[in-house]
Amino acid sequence: MSKLNLSVAVGNYDRIRALVDGEVQIDGVDPVFMLHDPEEIFFRAFRHADFDITELSMSSYVVKTANGDCPYIGVPVFPSRAFRHTSIYVRTDRGIKTPADLKGKRIGLPEYQLTANVWVRLFLEEDYGLKPNDVTWVRGGYEEPGRVEKINLNLTRGVEVENLPEGDTLSGALAAGDIDAVIGPRAPSCFSYGHPHVGYLFNDPMNEAKDWYRRTGIFPIMHLLGIRRTLVEQHPWLPFAVYKAFEQSKKEALTRLSDTSATKVTLPFVEDQLRSARALMGEDFWSYGFAPNRETLSRFLAQHHAEGLSSRLVEPEELFHPASMESFKI
Repeated sequence: MSKLNLSVAVGNYDRIRALVDGEVQIDGVDPVFMLHDPEEIFFRAFRHADFDITELSMSSYVVKTANGDCPYIGVPVFPSRAFRHTSIYVRTDRGIKTPADLKGKRIGLPEYQLTANVWVRLFLEEDYGLKPNDVTWVRGGYEEPGRVEKINLNLTRGVEVENLPEGDTLSGALAAGDIDAVIGPRAPSCFSYGHPHVGYLFNDPMNEAKDWYRRTGIFPIMHLLGIRRTLVEQHPWLPFAVYKAFEQSKKEALTRLSDTSATKVTLPFVEDQLRSARALMGEDFWSYGFAPNRETLSRFLAQHHAEGLSSRLVEPEELFHPASMESFKI
């Protein structure tokens, strides 16, 4: 049997490096890897279904799955996970000292439905009582004007979303004081460049995130992997083959990360960070697979539907092809 020649669009992560380098193979597949930023992958995947296997925004995927019109079916591989207490940037001259101080403020975001923003709104509401309709949301591009939502939304009543004036950017508006805060998966450049009146909402976002994890057990999932549905219909063996390969590639990455005789990443104290992560979150702290992540998925899906982003409450089992949700044991 000849191998399937398939395009694979993912970010350039250490956990997929063994696949890209050919050390780990996807059974029955001759892959063509395309390593792009998430914005490009998601735009092309959800607007045009450009790729055979692709990294997908969890939020956008849930919107499309709830509507029954997603061209991809998921496998429980999570290329991107992140705590998002570092994702809230505020004007430090507006008296914003705690999340409660955001009430009544104008908060910029690149897209309302971005996965990172759903997670931020979840903990802002659960831990601090700040509801989505307590603020005015202002949508636009971080550094380029004119960014739009990738998919159509039907938000809950009372949620107010404006667009930035034509030609403006979120970073420029925050620097100028036209908005009070920005929430999103990237830092606006005015923060990165050290604007004197722009900073994190939380003084120590890492400790805030650790405390949240201790209380909730949630390591937020940002992205999952999807396979074109028409391919899976023709080749039902493909979802498990993809899952197995990506799991093996992640294991290779962690093995290399653990070998600090010559550090594999450009960062000091890697061994201490790795030891700290495992002490807090366990040995398999970046878990793939359905069972260990069901509760995290369930919490996200409930928040997503409560915000009106998904037209119905999606069950975690609906997100993935059945063949990718269980594995063999020796």
